[in-house]
Amino acid sequence: MTTEPAVRPEALYEETVEGLGTVRVDRLDPQRDVDVVHSWVTEERARFWGMAETSRAEVLEIYEHLDSLTTHHAFLIRVGDEPAMLFQTYEPEADRVSECYDVEPGDMGVHLMMGPPKGAPRPGFTATMLSVLVHYVLADPQVRRVVAEPDIRNEKAIERLARTGFELGPQIVLPEIDLPEVFLPEKKARLAFLTREGAQAQD
Repeated sequence: MTTEPAVRPEALYEETVEGLGTVRVDRLDPQRDVDVVHSWVTEERARFWGMAETSRAEVLEIYEHLDSLTTHHAFLIRVGDEPAMLFQTYEPEADRVSECYDVEPGDMGVHLMMGPPKGAPRPGFTATMLSVLVHYVLADPQVRRVVAEPDIRNEKAIERLARTGFELGPQIVLPEIDLPEVFLPEKKARLAFLTREGAQAQD
């Protein structure tokens, strides 16, 4: 008896990284990827993601809702076939962050979270993965600036963005969202911006 191999999703973007191999950006499929996402977001290291207490069913519901939107999208970045990073993009004018700064044409918001490390430490791995994310977002010629808003307590993420070329902006308070389909608590965050020109200067 033979088993059919798992169907490999078609990558939205691929980049070959020296010493690492093929890095792929795949659309997150809530049904297929729920176990990976649930295991990641409920770890202590992911506390700033804000989903530490969510059940598997709740994670599935959240990402199925996200998958239904045209303004917000979720992705997995894989190294070869191994999931390595969860990230989301959103149009700031359709997000609560629009209440906290003046959105400019061509802005694209991002959330990102590295998966748990596996094997021996790989110096520069996170920076490389963040670079791939930026390349993917800026592959859309309409995007002129990448916007991030990490939790103000997440000093490592803020420092990492600054090292990648993001210009740090002011501290903001994202308002609570309490709707039937989504609840987001109030969040103190730090704005960070990376222009297309700034990204090109990093390459």
